This record gives sequence, C-alpha cells and structure tokens, in this order.
Amino acid sequence: MTKRVLMLGDVVGEAGVAALEKRLPALVRATGADLVVANGENATGGFGIAAAELERILDAGVDVVTSGNHVWEKKGYAELLESEERLVRPANYPEGAPGRGSVLLEKSGVRWLVCNLQGRERMRAIDCPFRAGERLAAAGAEAGAVVLVDFHAESNEEKEALCFHLDGTVAAVVGTHTHVQTADARVTAKGTACLTDLGMCGPVDSVIGMKADTCVRRSVSQMPLKMEVAEGAATIRGALVEIDPETRLALSIEAVKD
Repeated sequence: MTKRVLMLGDVVGEAGVAALEKRLPALVRATGADLVVANGENATGGFGIAAAELERILDAGVDVVTSGNHVWEKKGYAELLESEERLVRPANYPEGAPGRGSVLLEKSGVRWLVCNLQGRERMRAIDCPFRAGERLAAAGAEAGAVVLVDFHAESNEEKEALCFHLDGTVAAVVGTHTHVQTADARVTAKGTACLTDLGMCGPVDSVIGMKADTCVRRSVSQMPLKMEVAEGAATIRGALVEIDPETRLALSIEAVKD
C-alpha cells in the first residue's frame, strides 16, 4: 500500500501558524497524508522560531519541522534545537552547530528520514549540501528509511541540481526559502519527487508574507526598511508526495494549495 507525505512551505508569522491550527487537520484527512513536514523558520515574527510557535505547529499535526538560515535568530535557539528532535536545522552547517540535520522516525508502519539542507548560491558559504545529501541518502538506505529532503535555498538552479544529484537515492527533494510556489512538480526517471519551491503558509495579501507597502518602499527607495509580517487571511501551500514503501521512491507529486 502506498504512503503519502504532505510537505509544507515556510510557515510565516502568526497568520501562518494560525492557518495550520485551523485547517491542517482537515487537509490531512482530505489528502490521506501519513506524514506531515513543514518548514518553520519564519514562524515567530517572520524570522526564526521560538518554543511557543514550535509547540503550536506540532500540536496542529506537523510531525517534523524543518528550518533554514533564519533558525538562529531567536533567543534560546540552541537550547530549542538541542531539546526538540522534531525540529531540525540544515545538516550542512559546520561541525559543532547546535541541533541535528535530520530525524529518523517511524509512522504508519514506515521508517522516515526527514533531512534539511541549505544552499550556498547567494547565501552563506557553509559546507557542501551535495556531499551532505549523499551522506544522508546513504544513512537512510542503511536504516531502511524513506528519505525526504527539504532544501532551503535561493537558487532554482542549485535546487534542481541537487534533485538530479540525489536522483533515485531519496524519495523527495523539495525547495523552501523563496516563499513562492513553483509549477514544476515532477518525478524524475529514477523515482525522486522534485519541486523547486513549496511556497509558504502565510498571509495572502503580502509580499512573501511581509507587509506589501514596506516591501514596495524598500524596492523603490533602496533603503533597508524593516520588514514586518502581514496580517489577514493565509494560504497553506506545499506538495503531496505518494511513495512506494517497498522501493522507498516516489510515484507522484502534486502541488497543494489550501
């Protein structure tokens, strides 16, 4: 029997967290999802994640919370990453970074290895995500687990390249970070589901989840105005991946918008 994974994009601010609390249970029922993964690095005030928002996201029905370059921005981040194994940070940060880059869990009769990587194009020059991805794929194979990768990256080229680099060794490589859902969902020839960006779970009337007027003034004036999370109705965006638990590879992927 096939399994389904719901992978959700960056949860942005109070609107994004509240949307998950109100609508995720129904979305899980509608999609038949066996596992839910969401990126939470923007959950607290648009930048970073604190314990309160993490707890709310997990209570809403998310099994694993991934992150990215903003996970370090709230006070207490190290303690939170160390204490909560369901919160992961990019695995390709240098040795000694707090927390873990993946989590192995069992749910719905399947072992899952949920992994987080961060890109380097137009971002911090941390360790190689491609080599780190190879190691994670090998660890998943050794554990007999379905491997899912959230690649938190700016460059579409880098995201697609990682998908082909890990083709056939992981079930999914999906992108986060840009907050704009792309239209390129596909399963590669060797069975890896790919989507350049999942989009965001955040305010609809916004620019990448932030107040539109401020973003417009930033662009027009080229001044470093502080961005603030927008309010109002929120969208939930991501992807639903169907997986063969025998081969541990993908059968299909479709974009999700709720």
